[in-house]
Amino acid sequence: MASASSSSSSTNWIMESGEIPHVLAVDDSLIDRKLVEKLLRNSSCRVTTAENGLRALELLGLTNGEHSTLNGRSKVNLIITDYCMPGMTGYELLKKIKESSVMREVPVVIMSSENIPTRINKCLEEGAEMFMLKPLKESDVRELTCQLMNLGR
Repeated sequence: MASASSSSSSTNWIMESGEIPHVLAVDDSLIDRKLVEKLLRNSSCRVTTAENGLRALELLGLTNGEHSTLNGRSKVNLIITDYCMPGMTGYELLKKIKESSVMREVPVVIMSSENIPTRINKCLEEGAEMFMLKPLKESDVRELTCQLMNLGR
């Protein structure tokens, strides 16, 4: 791959089943949430957003043993969440997802504007697929989608 490529063509990401991947993006910052949503949509992903960890758990159906409230949309193929959020951190959200028998296989990516190695290691040890620094760029989303396709998800 050419590293100097800043091509405007988007990377289309289609699952082996032919479905368009469905991503849950969680961030308390509206600007960051919109940026992640735009980058993922440009990569042909379907995106649902949540403004905090509790809302994400509600959407995933992990609050009271209820079913997902994603309004009949397909299951989530990826969860990407900010680390620093009020109420519930991305790390706490990751732990809840990995404790769930239904959601534990869904890859979780943590984002943060702070490059703190102990935080990164803690998230990876708890089961995060990746830890990415904000602000995300198109190349980050390409790396993310390539890695996830290699996982067969």
